Amino acid sequence: MRLLIVEDDDRVAAALSSVLGRHGFDIVRARTAARALDLMHTRPDLVLLDLGLPDRDGFDVCGRIRKVSNTPVIMVTARAELSARIHGLYLGADDYIVKPYDLRELIARIHAVVRRSRPDPLAPADVDTTGHVGGTATRPDGQATGGAGSTGAVVGTGAAEVGRVVETRGLRVHLDSREVTGNDGRTVALTRKEFDLLAELARAPGVVFRREQLISEVWGSSVQSASRTLEVHVASLRAKLGDPCVVQTVRGVGYRLAAAGAPAPPPAEVARAGTGAAVAAVEQDTDGPELAAAAAVKRRRRA
Repeated sequence: MRLLIVEDDDRVAAALSSVLGRHGFDIVRARTAARALDLMHTRPDLVLLDLGLPDRDGFDVCGRIRKVSNTPVIMVTARAELSARIHGLYLGADDYIVKPYDLRELIARIHAVVRRSRPDPLAPADVDTTGHVGGTATRPDGQATGGAGSTGAVVGTGAAEVGRVVETRGLRVHLDSREVTGNDGRTVALTRKEFDLLAELARAPGVVFRREQLISEVWGSSVQSASRTLEVHVASLRAKLGDPCVVQTVRGVGYRLAAAGAPAPPPAEVARAGTGAAVAAVEQDTDGPELAAAAAVKRRRRA
């Protein structure tokens, strides 16, 4: 998933890019409004837009983006006034978050906004009169995202997907029939929650899902009440799938489904995953304090 970060402060942009990069996002950065508008041709999946840019106000940038694209925009700014938030949303922003913010909330908002803007991979597929799964899904800006009759590649995920089948590391996740098969046609027997967890990760192969996000989506519970349950289900999935690299741990963050064609993790990570032991990760981003400090410096500088 490609993110365009529009931020003139190098320290803020570097800290934010580091954190989001660790979560599996592909980062493109623009320092000015003019550069941000030029980079829209790269078709980012979402724009994180600061309002205080040196050459043009961020509100104007949002308006110009909306004239040419429906790419989701989240305004990330120190302007906390209600009038500013309302103005930004009316101009076409999909969300508005005020600095300083918790990184976990920002990442959750990114996933929520992108999820709303894309066709749901778990929604019922169209069927034409010949019985084939129909149609090539498109993003709001008209970019194809794969499907029957297309190349089969999902733009921005790195996973090979045909219709409602996600392929990764020799396994096929059949979202309609809720089955998982290997290259030899062998069916992997999963419990309901194990498949729910795998299907949630299959929404965006290669992108890291935070632990609390998975717990909320799959179990509808708080992190405290279901943290151990998540770890047990991940260990069980790895054992049943026969490949510890399919569901990968990102230490201190969460889990991701291996993208099709992605290189295997380092041997040390494979060894840790292969033991089946659930290691409780610390739910804190080490870059969080650095990003907050950078934002505070920027606010003082503009005061």
